[in-house]
Amino acid sequence: MPPPGVCMSILNARHKGDGYGTVDNPEVFFKQEYERLKEFCINRQVRYIDEMFPPDIRSIGNGILKPDDLKQVQWHRPGKLVPNPSFVVDGISRFDFGQGMVGNCWFLASLGALTFQKVIFQHVVPFEQNFVKDYCGLFHFRFWRFGRWVDVVIDDKLPTINGNLLFVRSKDPTEFWPALLEKAYAKVCGSYSDMSSGTPDEALVDFTGGVHICIKLSDPPQDLWELICRAGKSHSLMGCGTPQGETPANTVLPNGLVQGHAYTVTGVREIMSRGQAVCLVRLLNPWGRGEWNGDWSDRSPLWETVSPQDRALCLSVVDNGEFWMSLSEFCRFYSDLDICCMCPDFIDGNSSCHWNTSYYEGRWLAGKTAGGCLNNITESFWTNPQYRVHIGQLHNESASKRGEKNMLVSLMQKPDKRNRALVKNIHIGFAVFKVNTVLKAQSGKFPAAFFSRNKPVVQTKNYVNAREVMELVMLEPGEYLIVPSTFKHNETASFILTILSKAEAHIHETSGGHTYGPNEGEEPGDADDKMKFFSQIFNKSDEMDAELLQKFLNDKILEGDLKTGGFSIDACRSMVVMMSTTTTRKLNSGELYSLWKKVVSYKQLFHRIDVSANGTISLSEMRNAADALGIRVSNNMLKIVTLRYGSSSGGVTMENFITLALRLVCMKKIFQRFSDGMTLTLPESEWMQISMCT
Repeated sequence: MPPPGVCMSILNARHKGDGYGTVDNPEVFFKQEYERLKEFCINRQVRYIDEMFPPDIRSIGNGILKPDDLKQVQWHRPGKLVPNPSFVVDGISRFDFGQGMVGNCWFLASLGALTFQKVIFQHVVPFEQNFVKDYCGLFHFRFWRFGRWVDVVIDDKLPTINGNLLFVRSKDPTEFWPALLEKAYAKVCGSYSDMSSGTPDEALVDFTGGVHICIKLSDPPQDLWELICRAGKSHSLMGCGTPQGETPANTVLPNGLVQGHAYTVTGVREIMSRGQAVCLVRLLNPWGRGEWNGDWSDRSPLWETVSPQDRALCLSVVDNGEFWMSLSEFCRFYSDLDICCMCPDFIDGNSSCHWNTSYYEGRWLAGKTAGGCLNNITESFWTNPQYRVHIGQLHNESASKRGEKNMLVSLMQKPDKRNRALVKNIHIGFAVFKVNTVLKAQSGKFPAAFFSRNKPVVQTKNYVNAREVMELVMLEPGEYLIVPSTFKHNETASFILTILSKAEAHIHETSGGHTYGPNEGEEPGDADDKMKFFSQIFNKSDEMDAELLQKFLNDKILEGDLKTGGFSIDACRSMVVMMSTTTTRKLNSGELYSLWKKVVSYKQLFHRIDVSANGTISLSEMRNAADALGIRVSNNMLKIVTLRYGSSSGGVTMENFITLALRLVCMKKIFQRFSDGMTLTLPESEWMQISMCT
């Protein structure tokens, strides 16, 4: 019988559904649980040191400091730098911090925008932390990372040279939330150096888990001013960037702007000047200094042409990095405007319209589901993942004018490496096709002939090697097919497809004839090679016990694929019992060979099912696994099985999946023998026994 804690977890899982990884119930990053670590440190009266992001040069990374400077780096806790450190001093402000030696202006520009939204800010930065009560050198922060909120734990040792912080620093030397938040995000990225170079949209989404809209200012929409004003009123976060110059360096231009630099949009205002309405945008340089010196800058004579009230409200003649400029010059000197919000209501200003959100994880797999762009329309484009979308009629309160945008489609690629600087984004995009009435009954994947005869009604303008591409579209009620793809065929990558629509939308993936089933024919080597292979691992009695089986499976089968500690001794004992035809509790060569084929088969199945490529199988992926194994199981029982065999992060690792698959298939055969070989659906009570067996 499972312990009460497991039973409570099962009940909680039933109530929460797939709630793990939400902002209120974030995943534990690197299995470092904040409350448990804090309790341990307080009970032992020790200061926490993070072994997963150690206070040494590995966490700083390459390319920021010269070798001689690296030798001078010392890691100090805030209490060693100032007498009375504080987490927050006099509230949160965009003026609290300035950029340090790492080129993460994109991160700090987004942070400046975050300070305006106090509720969202407290999701990212828990305010209960301090340097007094229960202080043990341990802090935590939350970020949205590719579909899941994660809780990130750090120690408070900060890199310094001669007692000065190397990276972001507060204007008040006793305030440390900016430096600690930056350290937590550096841990997520891999190191401080992995934060170099980026665009504001990346951090804006990671701070909110919201919807990102990018506007190219070289070709802005006609209602740009109204759009920015509505975004500001709807509590959206906004950032922007200047074009890169001839070199990667952040060159300061004569007009005061910095090339290839990110800025925060901190405000908009329409004022009267000489009888004419002027649209002004307020911007903040994350350096905390360096401002625009053209029209409407701090010392511009144009401020003498406005009312004393507007001048007193807007003008602040101080070099704090914040300044005003006209909308026309904003579009002239900046390249992109990034808007991030929890809901895109601001697009048409209809706050009574609630957009419906659907979210899917998928994967392009070379040779199977990576068909490339429309250039390959007659050959392989149809093999890409396909998503059927049925769009209903708009409700009265959401009814929009004909031609207005009613759907936002976002495609985000997921990284395949821990370190952000090592991630090489591929060119991605998507196309949307209309499905006519005749084809509505079509099941499975649409074939190549469909795409040869039908042109997309919407598609991304360009395939770009960005983390995310998105399009705002107008689609009439009806049936559609969305096909995300890479530009080149046979490029393997994982992705997240997010669809927001004003109308009710029913969406599902069309997997077609693609099967995730195990393939026991993919076995390395010929018969002689196999016999030689097994002869090298057997003991003198030509039998293998559980201890030797554990070493064999972990060293020979899962080598390079271990997510945790590998197969446990209990799991291996269970395998011996299932596969052995004798009472010796050992496997002979034939039994081991049969087990080996199954383990290799389930290992291959695991890789096909793990579309997110994170080394674990989620609840939704477990459904595909059950189908591939020929196991019919209810959603409730599938949740229980996933919970029973899942790790603390919620996913099922490869070794646990293989153990579970062996047990389920074995039990299925046993029950089928008692049902005359007919297809069997097990009662939930029996599935409970199988899922909980040890």
